[in-house]
Amino acid sequence: MELKWLLCVTLLALGILALQAHDTDEDNDADDVVDIEDDLDDGIEDVEESKSETSSAPPAPKVTYRPPVPTGEVYFVESFDKGTLDGWVLSRAKKDDTDDEIAKYDGKWEVQDMKETKLPGDKGLVMVTRAKHHAISSKLSKPFVFDTKPLIIQYEVNFQNGIECGGAYVKLLSKTPELNLDQFHDKTPYTIMFGPDKCGEDYKLHFIFRHKNPKTGKYEEKHAKRPDADLKTYFTDKKTHLYTLVLNPDNSFEILVDQTVVNSGNLLNDMSPPVNPPREIEDPNDQKPEDWDERPKIPDPDAVKPDDWDEDAPAKIADENAVKPEGWLDDEPEYVADPDAEKPEDWDEDMDGEWEAPQIANPKCETAPGCGTWQRPMIDNPNYKGKWKPPMIDNVNYQGIWKPRKIPNPDFFEDLEPFKMTPVSAVGLELWSMTSDIFFDNFIICTDRAVADDWASDGWGLKKAADGAAEPGVVGQMMAAAEERPWLWVVYILTVALPVFLVVLFCCSGKKQPSAAEYKKTDAPQPDVVDDEKEEEKDKGEKEEEEEEEDANEEKLGSDADLGNASQEEEEEEEEEDRKPASEEEETVNRSPRNRKPRKD
Repeated sequence: MELKWLLCVTLLALGILALQAHDTDEDNDADDVVDIEDDLDDGIEDVEESKSETSSAPPAPKVTYRPPVPTGEVYFVESFDKGTLDGWVLSRAKKDDTDDEIAKYDGKWEVQDMKETKLPGDKGLVMVTRAKHHAISSKLSKPFVFDTKPLIIQYEVNFQNGIECGGAYVKLLSKTPELNLDQFHDKTPYTIMFGPDKCGEDYKLHFIFRHKNPKTGKYEEKHAKRPDADLKTYFTDKKTHLYTLVLNPDNSFEILVDQTVVNSGNLLNDMSPPVNPPREIEDPNDQKPEDWDERPKIPDPDAVKPDDWDEDAPAKIADENAVKPEGWLDDEPEYVADPDAEKPEDWDEDMDGEWEAPQIANPKCETAPGCGTWQRPMIDNPNYKGKWKPPMIDNVNYQGIWKPRKIPNPDFFEDLEPFKMTPVSAVGLELWSMTSDIFFDNFIICTDRAVADDWASDGWGLKKAADGAAEPGVVGQMMAAAEERPWLWVVYILTVALPVFLVVLFCCSGKKQPSAAEYKKTDAPQPDVVDDEKEEEKDKGEKEEEEEEEDANEEKLGSDADLGNASQEEEEEEEEEDRKPASEEEETVNRSPRNRKPRKD
């Protein structure tokens, strides 16, 4: 019991101390306004500095940034660590069919550090402005031709301020004689568009390629199916994410985010609209015959309306069994003029007409079942049948739903190698966003998956390691939260101490047996001892009864066998008793306590 009280007092004291610490912090904040002597200020500052030094968490392991270096052949690579836009071309074009005020591509691009970077020296391309058209592009080191090698596009994006409506996708610009990066705009021909895009609650990860019709020479956009993965986190967590597109010569593709596959498929089967048109189409000149019957059911032409069918019977009739409630006020109107209403002083009868008091519910009707003329309630008419219609039967002339006949598609073609797209010679960003400070970094275009993985490890992997090293552990986060909100110490104490208290309470709460020393040295049995003795005697009695029953059973079994010899044994015993000498009888008498002589002291 003493242990329980000690734990309760300890918990109460810790809670009071934590609350006092919280109150002390608030008092200290209020006392900062008051002027205090310089020496006292210096002393307090010294104490606080020493306290902060001793209580500060150990420094997190430092991750040093080193610019990534490609480990193999690349068609394009950019880390922006030079701090300049060398090699990039800002567009000076204007959008067609748009007001001149917003038609210009005058959005600003800069090379900057990330706002909350954990890697000093790691720079990237930042789309600085919002609500403007932005366009910037750069030439590949050599054009990429879709032949026998895969295409890998990879880059990083960080929505530093989140994203309301806008995109962060890249375009691989088609190699054409007309390509002019200085006039890069939304209509500039591209081969592939890839990357994140969001507006409202629609989160997308685009993969679009422009396919050339081999018969007409026209280009048509083919969109990959939407991924099944939830993409929302990549737009909202304000972390740097790695986007990768792998396009293989066998027409398969993979889309990865942070080196995890979120979408995959085949260019022949998983694009919309399909790459290849259908072999047959519906004949646009075919017309449905006039006598074509598409009705599966028709009214029975032989049906006749019954003679007793009354189409004029109303659906509702008055209830003839209804009785007017007692107390109904027939002469009282349901609404009356408000007796307390007064005509406004500015009421002009010439302009506003004759003034009338507003109507209110009649007070007399509040206690009555009703006022005004009583009318019988309406009920369903049991004789109502409505307008008669003949029943529907199967149409013997039903021919099914008409469809135009199929004819060979004059525009049909079959392209079994859609991977062989239009070669690309430049990469560009042509974007509009309602959010500023979108961060781009570490672009790479190559053909070797290992090269792209090494580049990711040296760039995005380093950012991820730095973020992980900078994040405090669970204990550190709890301590930091308690420093900002001291009342959390009470929660922590109760969370830790309460389970311990309960364990001790349940494990050590058995009845304490009084020791023998606490009783007086008397012959009176202790309560527990008496109870034990009673139980032992009860058990002993039960055992004796069981033994007697067993003996009785044994005797009963043997009685039948010994019945013949019983008389003979009795006779032998009587003869033996007669043969006993008289001396033994005398000796027995002398040994009796009654015949003993008293001993002389």
